[in-house]
Amino acid sequence: MENKQRTATLTLDDGRSIELPILSGTLGPDVVDMRGLNKLGVFTYDPAFFATASCTSAITFIDGDAGLLFYRGYPIEQLAEKSDFLEVCYLLLNGELPNAAQKTEFRQIITHHTMVHDQLARFFNGFRRDAHPMAVMVGVVGALSAFYHDSLDISNPQHREISAHRLLAKVPTLAAMAYKYNVGEPFMYPKNKFSYVENFLYMMFATPADDYVPNPLLVRALERIFILHADHEQNASTSTVRLAGSSGANPFACVASGIAALWGPAHGGANEAALKMLEEIGDVSRVAEYVQGVKDKKYRLMGFGHRVYKNMDPRANVMRETCYEVLKELKLENNKLFELAMELERTALSDPYFIERKLYPNVDFYSGIVLRAIGIPTNMFTVIFALARTIGWVSQWNEMIGDSEHKIGRPRQLYRGALKRDFVPMEKR
Repeated sequence: MENKQRTATLTLDDGRSIELPILSGTLGPDVVDMRGLNKLGVFTYDPAFFATASCTSAITFIDGDAGLLFYRGYPIEQLAEKSDFLEVCYLLLNGELPNAAQKTEFRQIITHHTMVHDQLARFFNGFRRDAHPMAVMVGVVGALSAFYHDSLDISNPQHREISAHRLLAKVPTLAAMAYKYNVGEPFMYPKNKFSYVENFLYMMFATPADDYVPNPLLVRALERIFILHADHEQNASTSTVRLAGSSGANPFACVASGIAALWGPAHGGANEAALKMLEEIGDVSRVAEYVQGVKDKKYRLMGFGHRVYKNMDPRANVMRETCYEVLKELKLENNKLFELAMELERTALSDPYFIERKLYPNVDFYSGIVLRAIGIPTNMFTVIFALARTIGWVSQWNEMIGDSEHKIGRPRQLYRGALKRDFVPMEKR
């Protein structure tokens, strides 16, 4: 016997009513399908979409109250501990973990797409040397569509796959080039002998004058940062990529729009803000004073709490462990800034004010410390985030294009402007 469709009944104050289907996912709360509301001539009002599911997706699941984050059903902690970034990329893009042959083939494809068109390198000369690397990334990633237009038929699954591979492979190259241009050093071409993360560190920190040997522990630390930031459901930048993609825009333009959205300090700038906060505190002796100032609403505590996670950020424990490993490896346990960070963490975690409000350190608090320790400057933090999130954006875009229900996005509005009025000639105003 089939289960009867569950419904919710909405009744307006004029007596009109409508039954709306209740839909269930495999995990998470049920949703009310509001698409029938137009029959009553009304629609919903939900600023920032806090209570609206904008799409159906099988990629990422978050339970903020329970502190859960799954990629394709796999807990983030397991992936960060046991997997590597390219394997996670394959999982997000294809829905399943690869077998040995698939993983080898995928790695080879990405490795042999890391070069960018030589003419693209000349684009950098059009930017000021002191331009923010994110400003550069918005431009050069969008410009990829001018060079790789042989795979822009988004209705063709093979073209979508090729574009996905190109973005995943080339964004690290462009990110490293943005850094090199900013600091006035020559670009370093990718080397096929390196792994994905090793290659990025090589392109960032090698110079023609010296050989560069990636530190395995730092490679693993950055690998974890990439995995932890690879996707995060329908956040602002992912929603931007989906909205841009809903118009039929090419994937390079869509990812460029995601980079632009991520650049906002309320989204991708959290780890940079956390590090700036530590620099403002300045010394371990000021931690207690700063914490009291947070309680008194004089200061903001950056890198603690999360808009989605109302409990511990599941990524934070992994990043915390990584943070300590990196500081120990680089003998930075006694570094002034890092001592300050650990004292702030200890103070906040033992203070009832923060415990009651569940203001635990989040992934951004630790990732900024790790990135700084590795040698990545603050203005590159959001670029690293964009690099890691590219696979999430591409996977979400690809899923949307392949969805038979997808249409061009067109949010409605609650209009509160002027009523109809007639134009008044200049001499009568």
